[in-house]
Amino acid sequence: ILDENLNPMISIKTIGHQWYWSYEYSDYKNLEFDSYMIPTNELNKFNFRVLDVDNRMTVPFNCQIRMIVTSADVIHSWTIPALGVKIDGTPGRLNQTNFNLNRTGLFLG
Repeated sequence: ILDENLNPMISIKTIGHQWYWSYEYSDYKNLEFDSYMIPTNELNKFNFRVLDVDNRMTVPFNCQIRMIVTSADVIHSWTIPALGVKIDGTPGRLNQTNFNLNRTGLFLG
């Protein structure tokens, strides 16, 4: 059985690197950025240690989202436990998953 959405509202290509993630919003021109974990010595009291990043991925509420995940170097795992989403990024391979945000908030993973 193939779990595929033929009409996602947004597609995001996610590339795992050692120590950071790159995001490419393919539905928009020139919307790409890297997301690095904030070092412990640079955290303020509103950051989450070992979970917070300098550029957060933002997605729309109540829309079908397609994530295409790969890796540039070694195997990485992109996950948000509160949403029940986990997908591995493997070098040379594109893996795909779909999810829908049915509530708003800040989700860490």
